[in-house]
Amino acid sequence: MSKSKVDLSQVDLSTTITGVHFRNPVIAASGTFGYGGEYAGLIDVSQLGGICTKGLTLNPRSGNAGQRLHETPAGLMNSIGLENPGIAVFLEKELPKLRALGPAVIANLSGSTVEEYAGGAVLLNASSIDMIELNISCPNVKAGGMTFGLDPEAAASVVRPVRKAAPDKPLMVKLSPNAPDLAAVARACVDAGADALSLVNTFKAMAIDINTRKPVFDNISAGLSGPAIRPIALRMVWELYDAVKVPIVGMGGISNTKDALEFLMAGAAAIEVGSATFAHPPAMIEIINGIAGYMKNRRFSKPEEISIRGK
Repeated sequence: MSKSKVDLSQVDLSTTITGVHFRNPVIAASGTFGYGGEYAGLIDVSQLGGICTKGLTLNPRSGNAGQRLHETPAGLMNSIGLENPGIAVFLEKELPKLRALGPAVIANLSGSTVEEYAGGAVLLNASSIDMIELNISCPNVKAGGMTFGLDPEAAASVVRPVRKAAPDKPLMVKLSPNAPDLAAVARACVDAGADALSLVNTFKAMAIDINTRKPVFDNISAGLSGPAIRPIALRMVWELYDAVKVPIVGMGGISNTKDALEFLMAGAAAIEVGSATFAHPPAMIEIINGIAGYMKNRRFSKPEEISIRGK
């Protein structure tokens, strides 16, 4: 169990993204950290910069049937299906406990229709969360299963009403790496009102059980995360830094300090850590300490000085 404290006596790790203050640029990624309290007995959760909730929808969801997780070399595949109690229950029962932990709170908003997204945004706008992370990688039921995040026009069609429904909350849009033209989708989101972008979400993948001779997942495909995707995710953060003029939060296979520093050097304003927490719960605390040590050795005064990019 790791309860190590981050030494801030000589290093200021704090950063501000779209007006939200983070004590450091390390955020627990959506779907991998529950609502924070689940890890309170393993690490000092208060030391994190932020916590992004598991995916929330307007109405409760039971999630996907069948197997939901499958390990693969250097990665983890998942088909959870957005299991959650619904936004109203989250706000009543989980948010007060989450706020008490200390880190900034980012609510990951998901949905299947524009109306569902907007309805959820209204509730979140009236709450005490700090920021909305809009997940546009969910099936668009009205478009025959197409994902909002794969097409610029479809992406804008959901970002715009969410922006209108939640005028008081900073809006960060989480992008799908499966988009044929990711830069076009990113620009469409910014034009529609996104204050920041986070990337990447999981990559579409699949696995087959050679004994049963059937796909492992009932939905056939699943989302791939973990170290296997990190170099591709890093490249996407680097490229989008030049495509948009809003802050980018990078993620995808970040497991240690070196990985985190690469994303910060590529232009990310902060990073999210996901699958690494499953394998090694203290990973984020170690990354925070590692960034502090790197900044101290380099005599950097703020995290943004780590970047090798320039606007």
